[in-house]
Amino acid sequence: MNSAQLPTAAPGTERDSVLHSWCVQSDWDAPTIVGGAGARLFTADGRSILDMSSLAECSNLGHQHPALVAAIREQAGQLCFVTNAWGAEPRARLAQRLLDKSGFEGGRVFFTLGGADANEHAVKFARLASGNSGGWIITRERSYHGASYAAMALSGDVRTGAQIDLAALHVQHVPPPYAYRCPFGTDTDEACGLAAARHIAGVIEQRGSHSIAAVMMEPNAGTNGIVAPDSFWPAVRRVTRERHVLLIADEVMSGFGRCGEWFSWQRYGEEGRPDLMTLAKGLTGAHLPLGAVVLSGAIARALESQLLATGLTYCGHPLCCAAGIAAIESYERERLIERSRRLGAELLARLRRMQARHGVIGDVRGGHGLFAVIELVRDRHTRAPLAPWDQRSPLLSALLVQGLRAGVAFAARGNLILLAPPLVIEERELAEALDLLDRLIGTLEQRLATDTASALR
Repeated sequence: MNSAQLPTAAPGTERDSVLHSWCVQSDWDAPTIVGGAGARLFTADGRSILDMSSLAECSNLGHQHPALVAAIREQAGQLCFVTNAWGAEPRARLAQRLLDKSGFEGGRVFFTLGGADANEHAVKFARLASGNSGGWIITRERSYHGASYAAMALSGDVRTGAQIDLAALHVQHVPPPYAYRCPFGTDTDEACGLAAARHIAGVIEQRGSHSIAAVMMEPNAGTNGIVAPDSFWPAVRRVTRERHVLLIADEVMSGFGRCGEWFSWQRYGEEGRPDLMTLAKGLTGAHLPLGAVVLSGAIARALESQLLATGLTYCGHPLCCAAGIAAIESYERERLIERSRRLGAELLARLRRMQARHGVIGDVRGGHGLFAVIELVRDRHTRAPLAPWDQRSPLLSALLVQGLRAGVAFAARGNLILLAPPLVIEERELAEALDLLDRLIGTLEQRLATDTASALR
């Protein structure tokens, strides 16, 4: 959401003292959040806001989940910190739980502080394991892997591309499996996914597989609004396996139930198993910062006798790992992975009914769980976007403001509305938010028609 469009913050604003991400600092004027419960946030001026984006697609367990708060308190009473050079019981327990959930038998886990450094370390480990320290990394255009310098290179993000030198960092971007606007000119979702995988194969063969250290991709859905067709990930796995190239699954956003599985590659069974995967966000339900790289047994064995010349002061922080254990137990106890699949199917069906009523909705796509994308267009037949990808339509900005005034926070980027509510959202709350969104899109459509008519006069 564009924070410049939000209501004035309560007294005690941090506007003059904090640098805020992804905004023009002079425009920042967001509300101050003082608490939360379930899918709701509470503001300093006494409002309750329904969170339809899990903030940064990370609060999978909602806000102030009691089990996580209790686990953090208990761990704080025992041990707050010890470095990764020493052992810590919650770190060992969480690593084993992640290996069990992923089925990476004989593997290992390296803990980081978040998603960007998890992705950077996954690349480092892939290069070490392959013995190719300068090996190329193939990633997608229109992807997001973080905003540190190396992660910006891995990302195909128009906002940060000018800041990095891809060739210097040995990163090559390839077109995405964007079925609605397929860069390969295909007619079906399946064909677009397969064409994208074939293109990756062509790049590997052109450069030579010996020069490629890894392919890094989001298996299913990402914050840049592309939901990969089901044909894509298994085909990429075949392409990389046949050419002896490592495959890294970025599950930072898509993991922990967001896409209806513990990890979204599991939708495809063993056919989709990567060599490494990266985690963050839902790993602790965002209650504390924590990321991880999960390595297969083969990668772990390749690194076993090497000096691992890397480290983060707070990697595997005991408090954060305790939160991670409590998060996994909460997903299990509350059956939230299954709930995400069920509510995600209902969400997608509801959005497609909206699409039938509103011509401004060009495409609706879902990630098999509580993640869905609405792509807005000026003309459904030509698919002309409501706004360029790197810009925000004033009409969409107005929709977000109206939603927030009505007590619901929606997220948007470019010409997309991104829906990713906490997995604990009440069904009644979800229905009410979608009712509101339906009305707001109707209003946007009317204003678009008025603006178009005025422009033609």
